[in-house]
Amino acid sequence: MKIDFDKNNDGLVPAIIQDATTKNVLMLGYMNAEAFAKTEETKNVTFYSRSKKRLWTKGEESGNFLKLVAIKNDCDNDSLLVSVNPIGPTCHTGTDTCWSEKNTSNFGFLSELESVIEQRRTSSDSSKSYVASLFEKGINKIAQKVGEEAVETVIEAMDANDELFLYESADLLFHYLMLLQAKGFTLKDIEAELLKRHK
Repeated sequence: MKIDFDKNNDGLVPAIIQDATTKNVLMLGYMNAEAFAKTEETKNVTFYSRSKKRLWTKGEESGNFLKLVAIKNDCDNDSLLVSVNPIGPTCHTGTDTCWSEKNTSNFGFLSELESVIEQRRTSSDSSKSYVASLFEKGINKIAQKVGEEAVETVIEAMDANDELFLYESADLLFHYLMLLQAKGFTLKDIEAELLKRHK
């Protein structure tokens, strides 16, 4: 990997730290050639501290190390994307990230949909909300709906109408998200189970 440490007068390049699993950005630091070499050697992310004027391994005092997974160079060879497995919170203030955000998985619109289902399950009038009415009928009814939608998805999978297949697939996933919540789980729990199997 060719890194242009000479592009800036101080010999430093920015290093964006990203959680290898959640893909959340945790912090920004700076590396010189020596910090980069030590990071690769020890597999603990090491920076050059501009305030301390020395190498600084994240976690050397707190124990909250950033365990190296991979390093990528950008198209200009002057900034790094460092994938890590964080041990504990990343920020010195005790938060998960230096932007005071939780370092949890986000599944885009599916995470938003989970929140909508939760809100309607707990706060909506069952006479006006399909989700609330289904939860009111209990877990057996929700499970039955998942079974029905699964059968309809399988039937459409064997036909040539892709539009109907996607429609039924969306119905299946929507009802499955409700079933997860009825059982006290979320997509994060499914992700954790799949990650266990991936090893």
